[in-house]
Amino acid sequence: MTAIYKILRREEWLAAQTAGVFTGSGIDHRDGYIHFSTAIQAQETARLHFRGQADLVVLEVDADALGAALVWEASRGGALFPHLYGSLSALHISAVHDAPLNADGTPVLAFLKQAP
Repeated sequence: MTAIYKILRREEWLAAQTAGVFTGSGIDHRDGYIHFSTAIQAQETARLHFRGQADLVVLEVDADALGAALVWEASRGGALFPHLYGSLSALHISAVHDAPLNADGTPVLAFLKQAP
């Protein structure tokens, strides 16, 4: 399994749970795809885009299960980022992690410290 991660507000996750599908956050709707990060990219994504935002969660998703709708595209610094062109079924979410803020307001993705 290749894990990818989506950082979002808890209220967005709760709405997705109720609906059984996540259609994206505001930036995802604007850009036309759901933004994801790899384990290596996720902490920097949290720092750059989610600093000061409390009550966040991180969805852990099996990238391999998303098929052709998942496209790896160059983004920050030319690195390839996973983008999902479509909605995310709750069935593809393997874990949901809390992302508390540290002293400077950056979300902490402590669960990634154990990732290879």
